[in-house]
Amino acid sequence: MNKAVTDGIVFAPPAFSEGLSVWSSQDGTPGSDSYEGAANAAFVPADQDFGGCLELEKTSSLQKLRYTGETPILPGCYLQIKARVKAVSGPLPTVRIAGWAGGAGGTNVSSVTQTASQFALPAYGEIIEVSAIVGSGNRTGVDMVWGTQALYGHFGLDLIGPSGGVVRIDDIQIEDVTSFFLRDMMGWVDVRDFGALGDGITDDSAAFEAADAAANGRDVLIPDGVFYLGQSVTFEHRTVFQGTVTMDTGSILSLTRNFDLPSYIDAFGDETLAFKKAFQSLLNSAGHDSLDLGGRRIELYAPIDMQAAVPNKSTYATRRVIRNGQFDAKDSPDWQTEVFSSQASYSAANPTQLTNVANVANIPVGSLITGAGVGREVYVRAKNIGAGSLTLSMPLFDAEGTQIFTFTRFKYMLDFSGFDSLSKFAIEGVEFQCANRTNAVLLAPSGLLFQVSDSFITKPKDRGITSPGRGCQGMTIDRCQFISGESSKKVQDRTSIALNANANDVKLRDNRCAQTRHFAILAGGGNLISGNHWFHGDNETNGIRDAGLVLTQTNCKSTIDGNYIDNNFVEWSNEHDPEPEHSNEFSFGGLSISDNIFTCNDVAPWFNFIVIKPHGAGHFIHGLNVTGNVFKTLNGDIDRVEAIDASYAGLNKDRMRNVVFQGNTFNGVNSGVFNPLMVEHAQTTAAKTWSVPTNGLLPFEGFARRVTSLVQTGAITTGSGSGLFTAPYITTKQGGNKDQIDVLWSEAVKGEVIATIRMDNPH
Repeated sequence: MNKAVTDGIVFAPPAFSEGLSVWSSQDGTPGSDSYEGAANAAFVPADQDFGGCLELEKTSSLQKLRYTGETPILPGCYLQIKARVKAVSGPLPTVRIAGWAGGAGGTNVSSVTQTASQFALPAYGEIIEVSAIVGSGNRTGVDMVWGTQALYGHFGLDLIGPSGGVVRIDDIQIEDVTSFFLRDMMGWVDVRDFGALGDGITDDSAAFEAADAAANGRDVLIPDGVFYLGQSVTFEHRTVFQGTVTMDTGSILSLTRNFDLPSYIDAFGDETLAFKKAFQSLLNSAGHDSLDLGGRRIELYAPIDMQAAVPNKSTYATRRVIRNGQFDAKDSPDWQTEVFSSQASYSAANPTQLTNVANVANIPVGSLITGAGVGREVYVRAKNIGAGSLTLSMPLFDAEGTQIFTFTRFKYMLDFSGFDSLSKFAIEGVEFQCANRTNAVLLAPSGLLFQVSDSFITKPKDRGITSPGRGCQGMTIDRCQFISGESSKKVQDRTSIALNANANDVKLRDNRCAQTRHFAILAGGGNLISGNHWFHGDNETNGIRDAGLVLTQTNCKSTIDGNYIDNNFVEWSNEHDPEPEHSNEFSFGGLSISDNIFTCNDVAPWFNFIVIKPHGAGHFIHGLNVTGNVFKTLNGDIDRVEAIDASYAGLNKDRMRNVVFQGNTFNGVNSGVFNPLMVEHAQTTAAKTWSVPTNGLLPFEGFARRVTSLVQTGAITTGSGSGLFTAPYITTKQGGNKDQIDVLWSEAVKGEVIATIRMDNPH
């Protein structure tokens, strides 16, 4: 590039032969003295070395020679000032190129260097050439870096030293030497051309913005160096980083044309810092909805506080996505789990509060709470140090009074708990390599529609995805893999959980979970659980099995459909109910379990696939549909597929309503269960009362409460063979377990009937 050619700009001053009125003995500014008619200056028309030249007698210790014309200084343009000088007589002076930097309003930009290196004239008649390059950028070879504040210059020479010497000066040349600093076809602009220094101290943000504004479709080059940006900078053009930048935490770097993690790594030189700054930009820019990690692996040595990376945001509710990369937890003490014990009080009247908490300031938000009467996956959602209280994610079922609680704060690769609320955030195609050192994702305490899809959570130490509050409302987990680091342990020795949720409308679809303690603990309602495969077995003979899926809301309004449930069971409890005894409320209902594959092997006969565990008395089932499932056991049969865990309380079998067990397949199950149950009964000895057993085939060993039909399949005859044509009547809930019916006739008869019996009221 040459501005004299491309833009017709004239840089070179006129020859001395055209007169000395444009040559000043001061700074060259308007009104300064010129050499026209001066006693110590004259034009020499025929010097043997120079032809026409200026002869100048030195009359002061600093003799200046400046062109009064304003030579423009353009960003990205570099000028070379050259002069040939020889001594004629008197003391030999020192010579240097010099200039006066003019800024807006004709003021001097005093902060920039305005003189170049000086050279001593060695002898009379010996010619030396002095030169210097001036320009906006701090490039190697530039003698006077003027940045972008200087708009023009008055250039010339300085003669330094004793007075009395006489020198001759050839015509001064000023030429565009920008080509010295440019590569091939110049498809970019360099931030140095706009005043960036890259010394790691000077604020180069204005130079970055100026370079971007001048790019006009070209790339912006950040060359070698460390460039401190003291304020937020947005690039509207593609950036190429050879050097790096450093910024304060609150300053934002927005790369709108190449917004991806590899570009931020180039910019900051550190993967973790680059991710934080890219995430900061993601939440502060309307130009992008997603951050592409570019397939990069980010090595983490400590949790990332996602809110601290964006200090100007405590809530966020615009769709944003992180996709396509890997987080790899490296060995570090910063992953260490924190455990605290404190005395606190609990009242069911204030179900999500612990009060009078000792050392409350020490207990981190996001801590798991354990203690007597505490259900699974209850977390500290917030704390009030002044009041000495903690807000809980869910109520406690039997913790009235004061006791010592344990608070366990797991560490997570991506920790969103610092946000007050985060909505519509998604993670797609990301692998979390937890390496048994840490955990994957901790959600914000509130928010909507958190999504994780097509991702791997590999070997979490304790948890895969944790919700410490209500930030899981409407959460969707699709096509993800949860791979445990505890596969070699017995089931009862495992502690890891793939995920939990407290709020409603969670969707778990097409995921695979291998050998954690639990797959999911869901405390809300409206769950859709479809197409997943979770398996949790071990190599033990007659081994213990634990719940794979835990539902903790009685009326859970959920479907479990088309899953592969392997060596674990579905548990339905009310362990997050502060008053777990049934009162004026919905009891266990609103659940459909359909078209699933249930399988197990090497388990004890008392293992069950569906377990209801009431934590208080008086509950019952009022809405359960179990249809179209396949139940299969290997290496040993089980007694039945369903059970009531009465560790705390049983179910009220007299209040069962709307229970359907139909169309299921049982293999390796001693007692398949049905409701309604069709029983064929043959009475071979004449009797007035026929006792018809259900043989344990009613679900949950329920009472025989209803008979919806009784069909005679042949003649009903007396002992003498006479037919009986009167109808019987039926009494229900007979026998010691109330699981049989009696068919009562007007006289002793025998024959065969088919009875359809229910353990519930179908209405």
